[in-house]
Amino acid sequence: MFWRRGALLALFACGGARAIGQDTCVSFQPSSSSFSVVSKGKAAHVFLSSDEWPGVQLAAANFVSDIQKVTGVAPGLSNATSSSATLSSATLPILVGTLGKSSLIDQVVNNTNLDVSAIDGKWEAFLTKVVSNPLPGVSKAYVIIGADKRGTIFALYDHSEQFGVSPWYWWADVPVATHSSLFVAASGCSHGTPTVKYRGIFLNDEQPALQNWAMEKFTNGTGAALTGSPFNHFFYTKLFELMLRMKSNYLWPAQWSSAFGVDDPENQFFADWYGIVMGTSHEEPMMRSIPVEWGLFGQGPWDYNTNSQNIYNFWVEGIERAKPYEGLYTVGMRGNGDLPLGPSTNIALLEKVVSDQRQIFTNQFNGTPLTSIPQVWTLYKEVEGYYDQGMRVPDDITLMWTDDNWGNIRRYPVLSERNRTGGAGVYYHFDYVGDPRDYKWIQSTQISKVFEQMSLAVDRQATEVWVVNVGDLKPLEMATEFFIAYGWNSTRWSLTNLNTFVSSWAQREFALNTQDSIEVASIIANMTMFLSRRKPELLNSTTYSLINYREADNVLAGWNTLNESATRIYNSLSSAHKAAFFQLVYHPVQAGYTLTNMWISAGNNNMRTYQARLSANDLAEQVQALFEQDYDLEHEYHTLLDGKWDHMMDQTHVMYYYWQEVTQNTMPPVSRVSTRKPNIAGVMRIVPEGTVAAWPGDDQYQCSQGYNCPPPAISLDAFSPINSRYVDLGMGGSVPFTFTATPNVSWAKVSVASGSLSATKPEQRVEISVDWSQVSGVQIAQILLNATAKGQPPFSMPLYFTANHTRVPTSFKGFVEGNGGIAIEAAHATRNTTVGDVTWTEIPNYGRTLSGVTPWPRLGNNEANYTAGSGPSLEYDFYNFNTVGEAGNVTVTVQVSPSFNANGDDRPLGLGVQVDSETPQTTYFFPTAAPGSTPPQWDGNDGFVANGVISIIGNFTAWPGAHTLKLWMIEPAVVVQKIIIDTGGVQPSYLGPPESVVIA
Repeated sequence: MFWRRGALLALFACGGARAIGQDTCVSFQPSSSSFSVVSKGKAAHVFLSSDEWPGVQLAAANFVSDIQKVTGVAPGLSNATSSSATLSSATLPILVGTLGKSSLIDQVVNNTNLDVSAIDGKWEAFLTKVVSNPLPGVSKAYVIIGADKRGTIFALYDHSEQFGVSPWYWWADVPVATHSSLFVAASGCSHGTPTVKYRGIFLNDEQPALQNWAMEKFTNGTGAALTGSPFNHFFYTKLFELMLRMKSNYLWPAQWSSAFGVDDPENQFFADWYGIVMGTSHEEPMMRSIPVEWGLFGQGPWDYNTNSQNIYNFWVEGIERAKPYEGLYTVGMRGNGDLPLGPSTNIALLEKVVSDQRQIFTNQFNGTPLTSIPQVWTLYKEVEGYYDQGMRVPDDITLMWTDDNWGNIRRYPVLSERNRTGGAGVYYHFDYVGDPRDYKWIQSTQISKVFEQMSLAVDRQATEVWVVNVGDLKPLEMATEFFIAYGWNSTRWSLTNLNTFVSSWAQREFALNTQDSIEVASIIANMTMFLSRRKPELLNSTTYSLINYREADNVLAGWNTLNESATRIYNSLSSAHKAAFFQLVYHPVQAGYTLTNMWISAGNNNMRTYQARLSANDLAEQVQALFEQDYDLEHEYHTLLDGKWDHMMDQTHVMYYYWQEVTQNTMPPVSRVSTRKPNIAGVMRIVPEGTVAAWPGDDQYQCSQGYNCPPPAISLDAFSPINSRYVDLGMGGSVPFTFTATPNVSWAKVSVASGSLSATKPEQRVEISVDWSQVSGVQIAQILLNATAKGQPPFSMPLYFTANHTRVPTSFKGFVEGNGGIAIEAAHATRNTTVGDVTWTEIPNYGRTLSGVTPWPRLGNNEANYTAGSGPSLEYDFYNFNTVGEAGNVTVTVQVSPSFNANGDDRPLGLGVQVDSETPQTTYFFPTAAPGSTPPQWDGNDGFVANGVISIIGNFTAWPGAHTLKLWMIEPAVVVQKIIIDTGGVQPSYLGPPESVVIA
C-alpha cells in the first residue's frame, strides 16, 4: 500500500464525540463540572426568543430533533422572554440566540456582564458556556450565542455533530449514533471568524445524474412550468440543511436546464430563510441564469455592443428579484452558455459592463454604499486574460481566481493585489465538462492536492470566497466536506495531520474502531490516488504498460488490495451502516477496480490476440463480464434503500471519443483467436517479459528486420527492484501439449519446470530468478523450452537469460541502478538542506505513486525567490553502471505537478537540477501562453493534466560510479513527485520504473 500509517497522528475525535476538526465540548459521561443535556431520561429545555432569526429557529428545532434521535428523549423547545414562567420553572435550561437579535440573549449578557467580546461583531463566530444566574429565577443555564444568525446556526449544528448526527445523515444515509446521556463541558465550545468568509459549492453539469434523480424524487415528473427543472424548494431545502451542517454558507445553484429564481418562486425565499447566501456562477451576472433565463426572457443577442439596453434591463430585473435576500453578486460578463465573448469584445466594453452593473446596484439599493454590497468578478479562462491585459474593476469587488478546471490554480493574488478591500477568492473544480476530457463519474480528487493548492490560497490571502464545483454533489461527499472544513478553519489542518480528517470521518460515518478507521483512510488515500493518476474517463487499454515493469499487473494488484480491504470492512458492518459505506467507500472502490480491470484486460486481450495466444479468448470473456459488472454496480447503487438514489450513477464513463461525454457506455473492443485451427508456427507460444513479440514464427517485434530473428533473450541485474523475470508459455491454437522449462545452470531457478496446457488452462507463467551467490559478473543461462503434443513433431527453443551481478563499493549509500535506470520517489532524499526557515517538505498521499515534496512554508523566503544553487535543496546519492550509448551521459527526468505560475507572469515556477558539481540547469517548466489560455502542452490525451505531471528532462555527465543529484528550490509552490535517471535502459511506461533499490 502506498499510504503510510506512520503519518497518522492521534485522531481529533476525542472524548467519544464524533466530530471532525473542532474542539469538542460534548461527552457521554458526566464530570464534576459538566452540564446535562440529557441524563436519566430527562432533557434540558431549549429556549429562544420570538424575535430570533427564522433560520435560527429552524436550526434549534433540528437541534432538538437531533437530541431525540440520539437519546430517544425529546427536549422541550419554546420561545420565551426573560420573565416567562416556563423559563423560570425550567431546570437548567439551554438558552440559544444571536447577539443583537435575540432579546433573550441580550438580557443574559446584560444581567451577567458576560464577556462576548471574542465574538461581538465577528462574522459567523460563536461561543457556548455554562452561565450562573443568567436570568431571574434561573440558577444556571447553558448558553449558545452566535455573533450573527449563521454563527448561532453553526453553533447548534456543531453540537449536533458532536452528539452523533453526521451532516450526511440524509444525503449519504449515515446512521445517527445513539447514547443514553449527553453532557457538555462548562467551558463550552467556541469558534471565531472562519478562515474563508464565503464557503460555497456549485451544482453543475447536473445532467444526467442529479437532474434525473431530482425529477424522480421531488416532482410529479414534469418539473417547473417554464424550464422543466426539478430543482424546486423541496430539493433545495434538503441541500441548504446539509450545507449549514457542513458550515457552508454560499451556493451557486444548478444552471444548465434550470434557473433558481424561475424554477420555483420560493427558492430564493427559503435560501435566505435558512441562512444561505445565494450567488450565480462565474458566467451568470446579476443573479440571473445564463443561458436559461436569457433564453426565456431576453430580447435580442447576448451582445453588449449591440444590445446593451435589453441586457441592462434584464439585469435590473435580476437585482429587483434578489435584493430582499442576502446575496453575493457576480459581475462582469461571458458569452451565452459559458463561452468566451465575441471577437469584437474589448476591455473598454467590459469595464462599461461592470460600470453599468454598479449603477444598477446604486439605483436598486436606495443609497446603500456600493462597498457594502458584496460583489465578485471571477477570472475564469479568457476573463483572466482581460485582467492580465489591464482590465480593472473597483477595489471593493472580490477577485475570484480560478483553477484550470483540473485542480491546478492558475494564479493567486500577488503582494500588490492583497490590499484590495474586496479581497480575493478561488473557484475550484471536483467535476468538469471540457478539454481534454469530461470527468463527472466518481471521486477522482485527492484531498492532499486540495490541501496543497488551497493552503497556497490561504497564505496568499485569497480567503474572501471559495467555491468548488461539485457536479452532482454525490459521489463527491467527503472531498466536498474537506473543502468546506478547510475553509472554515484552515489552522486545523496541516501536512502532519491531514489523514486524520479521513480517519475521523470514517469513525463518524461508520462507527468504526480506530484501527478500521485508519484502514479506511488508507483505502481512500489509495483509491483517490489510483483514480487521479488518470481520470477514469481518460483510461484506455494501453494507459498502463502491459510489458514493462509489470505496471498493469501492479496497478491491478493495488486495486485488488483495496477491494479486499473495503470488502472486509463492508462485511463487518452492521446492516444500518452498510448503505452509507457502500455509497462513500465501497462503490467507488468497486467501480474504479472494475473499470481499470476491464481496460487492462482489453489491452491484454488485444496484445495476446496479436501474439496468437489462446488465452486471449478468456480475456475477451473477462472484458465482457467486467463490462456487465460495471452496470451491475450502477444498478446496485440505484436500487439501494428502495431506490432512494436512483439515477445518481447515470453518468456514462466508458469509451470516450473526444472531450464530451458519450451517450452510452461501450465495451472496449476485443478480439479472439481460433480455437479450432492449429497454429502454423507450432503448438507453443513463447513470450518473454518486456516485449510484445512472440516466438516461434516471424514477428515484427522480435528484431528490426522482423524475420529470421534470434531466439528470445531477457536479462536481470542484481539491483533490479523486480527480482525475477518471467516468460509466458501458452497455447497458440487448438492443440494441447505438455512442456518443460530446463535451465542449463544451477544458479537459474524456474518457478515451474513442467506442466500441461489445454483449452481449460491455456497459459502458464514461468518466473526465472537467480541465486546470486553463484554468479560473478555477467553470466548467461539457457532455459530450454520444450513442447510435446500428440501427433505433432517435438518442439524446442532456447531462451537466453543474462544475469548481471552488479556490485557497488561497500562504502556507498544510496540508490543503485538496476536494468538501465534509477527511479526515486522525491520524498526519499538522501539529504534535505534548509535555508533560513524554508525547507522541502513531504505532502503525503499525493500525486501518482507515493507523495510529493514542496518548499515550506508556502510563501518560501518571504515570497522572494532563489537562484539555483542558493536555496533549499534535496540531494539524492546514486550509483550507475551504465550511461546512455556508453557516452558518459545520463538523462534525468524530474516529474513535477502541473502547477501554474502562482506568483504572476514575472515569477514563473522554476526548479534547478544539478548532478555533482556541474552548473545547475534552471528550468521554468510551464510554457508561456496567451493571456487567459493554456499552452498546447497542457491539453490533449497525453498532456500535462491528463498525465498529472510535467516531465523536466535534462542531460548530464555521469560516468559509471557514485554521483549526487541535487534539486534546488527557485520558486515556492513547485511540487516534485518522482525522479527517473535513464542510464540507457529505461523503458516506456505510464508511471515510470518502480523505485530503485537503496542501500541504507
